[in-house]
Order: sequence, then C-alpha cells, then structure tokens
Amino acid sequence: MPDLLIELFSEEIPARMQKRAAEDLKRMVTDGLVEAGLTYASAGAFHTPRRLALSVEGLSEASRDTTEERKGPRTDAPEKALEGFLRSTGLTKEQLEIRDEKKGQAYFARITHKGRPAEAILAEVLEAAIRNFPWPKSMRWGAGDLRWVRPLHSILCILSDEQGARVVPMEVAGIAAGDTTRGHRFMGPDAFAVTSFEDYEAKLKRAHVMLRADERAETIWSEASSQAFAQGLELVEDRGLLDEVAGLVEWPVVLMGEIGEEFLGLPPEVLQTSMKEHQKFFSVRDPKTGRITRFVTVANIETRDHGATILAGNGKVLSARLADAKFFWENDLRVVKDHGLEGMAEGLSNVTFHNRLGSQSDRIARIAALAREIAPQVSADADDAEKAARIAKADLRSEMVGEFPELQGLMGRYYAQAQELKPEIAAAAQEHYQPLGPSDAVPSAPVSVAVALADKLDTLAGFWAIDEKPTGSKDPFALRRAALGVIRLVLSNGLRLRLRELIGAADERASADDLLSFFHDRLKVHLRAEGIPHDVIDACIAMPGNDDLTLLVARAEALAAFLKTEDGENLTQGFKRANNILAQAEERDGVEYSFGADAKFAESAEEKALFLALDGAQPKIDDAMAREDFGAAMGAMASLRAPIDAFFEAVQVNSDNQVLRRNRLNLLSRIRTTCGAVADLTKIEG
Repeated sequence: MPDLLIELFSEEIPARMQKRAAEDLKRMVTDGLVEAGLTYASAGAFHTPRRLALSVEGLSEASRDTTEERKGPRTDAPEKALEGFLRSTGLTKEQLEIRDEKKGQAYFARITHKGRPAEAILAEVLEAAIRNFPWPKSMRWGAGDLRWVRPLHSILCILSDEQGARVVPMEVAGIAAGDTTRGHRFMGPDAFAVTSFEDYEAKLKRAHVMLRADERAETIWSEASSQAFAQGLELVEDRGLLDEVAGLVEWPVVLMGEIGEEFLGLPPEVLQTSMKEHQKFFSVRDPKTGRITRFVTVANIETRDHGATILAGNGKVLSARLADAKFFWENDLRVVKDHGLEGMAEGLSNVTFHNRLGSQSDRIARIAALAREIAPQVSADADDAEKAARIAKADLRSEMVGEFPELQGLMGRYYAQAQELKPEIAAAAQEHYQPLGPSDAVPSAPVSVAVALADKLDTLAGFWAIDEKPTGSKDPFALRRAALGVIRLVLSNGLRLRLRELIGAADERASADDLLSFFHDRLKVHLRAEGIPHDVIDACIAMPGNDDLTLLVARAEALAAFLKTEDGENLTQGFKRANNILAQAEERDGVEYSFGADAKFAESAEEKALFLALDGAQPKIDDAMAREDFGAAMGAMASLRAPIDAFFEAVQVNSDNQVLRRNRLNLLSRIRTTCGAVADLTKIEG
C-alpha cells in the first residue's frame, strides 16, 4: 500500500488560520478518499507560515469493485419505459433479470462498478478540497478563478511505495502537481524533489524549515528560557503568544533585547501587553523585583551579526510604542492627582451602558448602593465597599485602558494606589470583575467580594427587568457567565446570602423567582462538573431556603453522599413506595392523610417497630436540621431503612378494616413528612 504526501505551498498564511487549515485539509481529503472507496492506516496534518502538508500512510491502491442492484419497470410496461431504464443502466435487455413481484413480474438490473485507481480518485478529491477550502477569508489573484488565502504557488502530490515515488497527475487553476517544493524563503529558496514524507521533512529541515508547529514552539520556549536564565531572569509564560509566534516563522531564531531605562517604571503588565499586542515580543522578568526588564523577539532568519541589526531595529520600534504607553500612563496619573478617580469617572455619564438601563454612571450609582447593602453580609466595611464601587470602573475613561482594554481593572488598581486609597479599595478595582470564567480566580477580600457581587447582580437583575435574557446559544451580555460568577463567589467564600432579597434590591422590576431559577440552572451545570447528579440538586432546590446557595449545596452534597450508600438507596425506594401508596389513597379517597397515626392500633411487631423508629429518629433529624448538619440528619434518617423495609414485608396497608387502613396511611404520612424534611425525595430518579 502506498503512502501519500500532499503539500500546498503559498505566500504567508496568517498564523491564526494555520492550525485549523491543516485540520481542514486532513478532514476534506481523508473523508473524500473514504467516500470514494479507499482506505488508509493513519494521517497527519502539518503547517508552517507558507505551507499546509498532509501525510497519509497505508493508502489502498484502488477502490473495490461494487455491485448495485436496481429495480426497473414491470414486464408489461410500455416499451419506452424499458428503453429509458436500459439507457440509465447501460445494459441490454438480455442482461436484465425478470423476477416475480406482488403485482406481476419486473425487470432487475445488476450493475457492476469497476474499482478506480487511487491516483484518479485522489486527483478529484484534492482538486475539490482546494477549490472548496473553507478559509475564513480568501482572495482571487491573476486571471484564474481559484480563491486561496494567499497566492498559491505549487502543489506537491506524490504516492510512494517500494518501487519509488510517483506524481499524481492533476492540475488546479493552471498549477500542475509535482514532486518538488522549496525551503526557507532566504536560507533555502531553491527547489528540490522529495520521495516520501520522511525525505520531505528531512530535506525541509536542511533547507531551514521546521515542519512541525510543536517543534517550533518548543525550540522558541527552550531557547528563550535558556537565554533568560543565563541572565538571572525568567521568561513570562504566554502560551497563546507562543503558538502565534510559532506560526510566524519557519526557522525560529530567538533574540533577547533590552528595554530602555526610561520605560522600566511602567507597570509590568503595561510593558507586557504593549510588547505582546504591538510587537509579538515575549516579556522577560527579574524575579527579584517583578519588573519587566528585557524582551525576546523571534526572527525568521539567521544573520552574520547574530541578530544585532534585527534587535536594533526592533528596539527602535519598541521605544516608540513604549513612549506612547508612558505618555498615557503619565497623563492618567496627572488626572488622578488633580481630580481623583471619581473625577476620572465623571466622564462615564456620557457613556451608555444600555439604552434601557442608563449610562455607565447610572450603573455605578446602582452598584455602589447595592455593594453598601451587601457589605455587612460579607464582613466588609460598608463605606469602603461603596467607595470601591464608585471608583472601580473609573479606569474605563483612562487613556491606558482606551489603548489596551484588556488592562481594565488592573489599571484601576494602579491608579487607586497612586491616589493612596486603602489597599482593599484599590484591590477591589481590579478584583470586582472576577471571576471572568470557570478557571479564573475568585476574590476573597470582603470589599472585593461585595463589589463583585453587586456588579454581577446589577447586570443580571437589570437585563431581567427589561426582559433581555439568554436564549439558546445566544448570550450577548454574558449573563450566564455573570450568574456563574455569583455562584462561585458565594460558594468559594461560604457566604450565607438570600438571593431573592438581593435581586429585589438590585432592581425591583426583575422577577426574583425567574432569575433565581436561572441561577439554579447554572448551579446544576456547576455541580454536575463536580459529580452531583441533577436529580439530587432538584430534590434540594424543592426545599425551603433555596436562594441560600451555600445551604443548598451543603444539602445536595450530603444527599449525594447518602444516596451512594446502601441505606440511602434502599430508604429512598421505601420512601417512594410509601409516598405512592399514600398519594393513590388520597386521590381515591379525596382526603389528606397527614395526622392521627396512633401506635395503639398497631397490630404486628413490624408495625410497632416502625412507630418506635419514627419516634426515635424524628428529634434527631429535627436537631440536626436546626444545626444545618445535613449529614447527621441523613444519618438519623438511615436508621429508618430497616423498619420501613420490614413494615412493607409484613403489613398490608390497605386493610379491609378501615380503622387500621386509615391509621397505616397516616403512618405512611409520617414517613413522608420525616424524610421530606431533609430533601424532596420524589425528585430522585430510579
């Protein structure tokens, strides 16, 4: 079986598109081959800035012969119907079969399709893939009709086996497939022929091209880390930037340069963001001071002066960029010094948050009032929480955040420190946005927690009040993320908050029950990831106090643990049996059996034992529930498992004696009430 090698060689492909494009090439070609009847053992996709490559091992030589059976017209059908059928099948009348059918006899054709060689199939599949390639953006150049992300220069397409390599004959937009490619644009520009994937990869490397993106990334990281370590410094990790830079070069050459002394006073994050966004530079940090002191750039060429000219040019451009950042920083500090952060925030009155929810300034006022109300419940000082809320979004009007929006919050912290505000107020300016996602850190400082909760609750209640809720996959205002943020803030800090009251305080127009249901849905998703089944959560949501998320989760965790035990599983079944019998009797009799069970009417030992067990368990359960010790409550409830099982084995509830029947139904009501005090076990599935 031959191996296949494809390379599509072009001008530079944007780094962000390369990985997906290589995967698309693999998918489109391999799917096409399989659909055409070929098989293969394995396939691998590769990409560099100037090429997409696909290696397929163990490709079958040809597709198999196939036989198709078609039913034709009845034997008594008009002659023209038969003629049309013969034309469509390519057979003669003598080659048809006649078979008996329910309504008479009919013609049948057996058509054999001969297998096709791999070369013919591959030529069609690859041309279709090239012409229909799903680039996010593509262009047409010259007089041809082919669209590609950048001008396509050559197509390499060969099949290789023990007899050697052969070119697959094909042509796309005037570009004929061949067995040659080129290496690095400057260090290996000459064309060379290849005979297999191994030969291709080895010759590319000799021509200064690393084919594998992960190898380029590892080379960059290893060399940059080594150079930093040699200077007593450390490379600031940035996986996203590493992947992007690995897509910008075919032969990475790592160079380290210095940052001008006049810029070292800028916040480290400003230096890092400016260098990353504008220059694609890595930051190098002094671990003793935390300051960014140097940068790493990755060139695509080796030079005789070992990169000195490249570094000099990059240094000039970097100085110009950092001069802008320094200008923004100093201007912002001047505003803070003269007017304070609240003065900086005054401009937010002219910035619309939402046309039905007012300006950013209006929103800040709401958040400040809500933060003040939340503060005592999270052990925060109310004045500090209100002050932090009023300045937390002031940096949205700063020049630095205008240039680098991703620094919002962080710059607020720096400006608050420059204004010499309390450390907890400055921290809240940054931390109130958190958590931004499921893996983001959760604030624990009380003032930060108060403002973060107020910020997210104001957003949720406001959009609920104007009926702008998430629908399906659409969530333009990130309300699911805000709800998860509230949940994580509450649970991580063990807060005891009544969400219904806070929703009303945030916006009295919002339906508290509807928004609380949204919180519960997000909580289910959050807890499912921790192994708590949805029916367990539903059983706890059905209980009073379900707007206290900490209490709700404690109950759910205890119930989930209880149900994993044999006692828990069997008791649940006993409870359901009691509840079903009781519900049927209440529906049939039109009355509620909820009181009056008397042990004096108990006949059997099992019935008497159940009365005693309920009498013994009830105070223990009540005491544990009063202490919110759900584990102890369920432990006490577990003691009912054996007497309930024994009762149902020995006692007929629906006795002919109506006094006994009524007493036993009221006894079942005690089981329902006692077990139902812990969770709504009717919600448990199975």
